[in-house]
Amino acid sequence: MKRNFSGSTLRKRMDPSESDQIDSRDFENRIDACTALQSDVPLAMVEEILLNLPAHQVVRVCRLVCREWKELVDSASHWRERCRREGIQPCDASRTPEDWRLFYFLAKNPRNLLKNPSADDGLQGWNLIQNGGDRWEAHGNRRAFPDNTVTKCFVTSYMLCLKRQLIDLEKEGYNAAFMDQLQPHIKISDWYTARSDCGSKYQICVELLDRRKNPIRTFQPEKVTFDYGNSEPWCQMTHAFKEYGPGVRFIRFTHGGKDRQFWAGHYGIRITNSSVEICPAAERHELLLR
Repeated sequence: MKRNFSGSTLRKRMDPSESDQIDSRDFENRIDACTALQSDVPLAMVEEILLNLPAHQVVRVCRLVCREWKELVDSASHWRERCRREGIQPCDASRTPEDWRLFYFLAKNPRNLLKNPSADDGLQGWNLIQNGGDRWEAHGNRRAFPDNTVTKCFVTSYMLCLKRQLIDLEKEGYNAAFMDQLQPHIKISDWYTARSDCGSKYQICVELLDRRKNPIRTFQPEKVTFDYGNSEPWCQMTHAFKEYGPGVRFIRFTHGGKDRQFWAGHYGIRITNSSVEICPAAERHELLLR
């Protein structure tokens, strides 16, 4: 005997508020529901229901029901329509994604590609390429940070301190075809401040590299100098790489500084909350201006 399930029944069984973790019994129940629905409902209606379900469940559950459903979920039109409904558009409208599913998930889940950006794990994840004076250390913030969840920072000493991370884009899920075709914006942010009782210098260099690690584009502004007695709050350095051309495979992020008075200890520049983000989709305020 056939079991009939309405669209509302299926949506209830696949509630988007449920955890991403699907146990085996729940998985079997959902497959049963999808299989029953598959025999009773036209594909056009099935596709509409799929578009109203959470994307991760459509991929993990619905795609496994039958060949027709797999073709629906794998189709570029399904993910292109999801993007349209959710207002997700490429930064450059003239460059449309070849893989709309990859574009959708990467646009929906932007993340900081730097490890340990706010000194929560000491100096882990960073390559200390200059470690002068009394060396890099991780301290608590002496000056309140705009985001009160950021409580630590990296501090420098009386000789130059520089640290670096090399980001392998393919290992992070951004393959060559995606980077070359879409050329998503690459956004850089870095926060820095100085002690009021000592002058200091801050510097940053961010490079987009090809597969041989040769620079394609470089962001290296002039060094920032603080005088003794300054009372400036935390400052933010930002930059967005755009229209950088094909071939970007790595990002090399280097920053640091020193104090200007050669005092023993850690009186130099302070840095925290650094970030590198790949942003393939146009931001909503940009869309509103069009």
